[in-house]
Amino acid sequence: QVQLTESGGGLVHPGGSLKLSCVASGRFLNPLNGFGMAWYRQTPGKQREFVALITHDEVEDYTESVKGRFTISRDNAKSTVYLQMNSLKPEDTAVYNCNAYQSPIQGFWPWGQGTQVTVSA
Repeated sequence: QVQLTESGGGLVHPGGSLKLSCVASGRFLNPLNGFGMAWYRQTPGKQREFVALITHDEVEDYTESVKGRFTISRDNAKSTVYLQMNSLKPEDTAVYNCNAYQSPIQGFWPWGQGTQVTVSA
């Protein structure tokens, strides 16, 4: 089984930046190999939504609202996925999780605890 640990969230002013990290661990030596990896986010009372995807061959895709502001990357050797978030807006406030991509709302592995991002003046 793969465990996911997200970090890097915090409180930031509108227009600020954060870089999130997600480490995959478990019995597999390189758990990210062969998987598209994605970031998702969720706010209370709302369904989890897709934010960004990076395929196993590093093709990127983003939800429209973050295009040009967020950048996803991966380091398979470190079993880590990153999300660089620039020009943050209050509507980006959410708990962010990563996972191996299965669908716009579902990952292959158990969800980690996530990391809270709060954008507020």
